[in-house]
Amino acid sequence: MPIVTTRDGVEIFYKDWGEGRPVVFIHGWPLNGDAWQDQLKAVADAGFRGIAHDRRGHGRSTPVWDGYDFDTFADDLDDLLTRLDLRDVTLVAHSMGGGELARYIGRHGTDRVRSVVLLSAITPLMLQGPDNPEGVPQSVFDDIKKGILAERSQFWKDTAVGFFSANREGNKVTQGNKDAFWYMAMEETIQGGVACVDAFAATDFHEDLRRFDVPTLVVHGDDDQIVPVDATGRKTAKLVPGAELKVYEGGSHGIALVPGDKERFGKDLLEFLKR
Repeated sequence: MPIVTTRDGVEIFYKDWGEGRPVVFIHGWPLNGDAWQDQLKAVADAGFRGIAHDRRGHGRSTPVWDGYDFDTFADDLDDLLTRLDLRDVTLVAHSMGGGELARYIGRHGTDRVRSVVLLSAITPLMLQGPDNPEGVPQSVFDDIKKGILAERSQFWKDTAVGFFSANREGNKVTQGNKDAFWYMAMEETIQGGVACVDAFAATDFHEDLRRFDVPTLVVHGDDDQIVPVDATGRKTAKLVPGAELKVYEGGSHGIALVPGDKERFGKDLLEFLKR
């Protein structure tokens, strides 16, 4: 299997499809690189090199006990880009992966980066507070951790509904979407599942976003029931100089997977890559 070994000995699995300018996809929680298969094929078919890794503790990467924080995730990403000697890269990140991308730029800069796409990303801050009233209350994150610890298989089945907005009339979510979500979630370690909640709930990415100095596309659904657009996508677009914001009407958190939205995102992504 294609593996990059990090500075602390963790094996990071990745897919590497096509040839051309590199596009690196960073998955959300609790998924893995398989979530990007449609987009990997699309960019490879269009003459780019698509790469998607499994975060530590997720998918086929080492099921470690610790290291579930954004400084570590960002350094893992740096190890991947450095070991593969990737340059002029477009980074595409979903959900929690948006925090990984932001912290990577905050810690390592943009020397290797051409442009950035943030999809349904958690930046700049998820947790509700006096300065972030649009955010998510701490009680929601506490309930997520309780659900994982109580009976994670059923919890993931239940969570898939809101993840894809399958509870909305006229939605196009398939049973396959929900099954794929469950399968990927079950490949994440239970320790990683719980620890990542604390990480993506409370990590502040304001300063990381202010270091962005490359073209940035922000895509978010206005029916995102996991990462509210008013707390994240709209604020991110204001913080990043020159960022372009696209809000998909009725779009769920799982835009890149749901029929209809994934085709629209694929078109927007390829147009952005060809600029």
